[in-house]
Amino acid sequence: MSRDRLTCKRCGRCCISSSPTLHKKDLTLVKKRQIDTSFLYTIRKGEYVWDNIEQRLRKVPEEMIKVREKGEKGGCIFYDPVNRACTIYPYRPAQCVALFCQDNSEFFRLYRTPKLSRRDVLKDPSLLRLLEEQERRCSYEELEKWIRKIEAEGEKAVEKVIGLLRYDHKLRFLVVERLKLDPADLDFLLGRPMTETIRFYGLKVIEEDGIYLLTTIEASTHRGISLNAQHSEK
Repeated sequence: MSRDRLTCKRCGRCCISSSPTLHKKDLTLVKKRQIDTSFLYTIRKGEYVWDNIEQRLRKVPEEMIKVREKGEKGGCIFYDPVNRACTIYPYRPAQCVALFCQDNSEFFRLYRTPKLSRRDVLKDPSLLRLLEEQERRCSYEELEKWIRKIEAEGEKAVEKVIGLLRYDHKLRFLVVERLKLDPADLDFLLGRPMTETIRFYGLKVIEEDGIYLLTTIEASTHRGISLNAQHSEK
């Protein structure tokens, strides 16, 4: 391999395709707010994600923290496509440092090391208890259990699913209202809303007259069951 091919071409393909997952060695970047938590989101244990490495949808066995992406098109939020450059280059995460399209050996070595979790970052006992309560009341394991029972148990299972979604939804509203936390930090603190991630199960929540309704993706006009949450609480 020539010396020229061992030099990054700054094509941006790495940054456009996805955003990095943080490892424990990135903890200092978050603690010093060189990467603010408002630019991060949590993937909770048991959540389904698209795995760019394995090129398939899979359930994550452990919690992960990722840098936000740019809307539906994806790509790292810190990438500047005009200048083809990283806007936080001196403080880029370990995966970004390790990733090199001509030689991915260092990336895969890092990939096997422990991922960063919210409990590595958060030290406030009240916030840690909040995470425990969220997992106890609306885990993805519990959500999937009741979704799988919908066909056999019908309305009873649907009501259980709605209860989990309702708790996750209202928890976000209460965290902002009572703890005075920045809404921009919610996806890091509590993970992505379950009303959004439920799409991985072929279901979705729609809004009708300020009320949220559960339906299937294929039948968006189906009325479903209300989440009993007004639009102002979203």
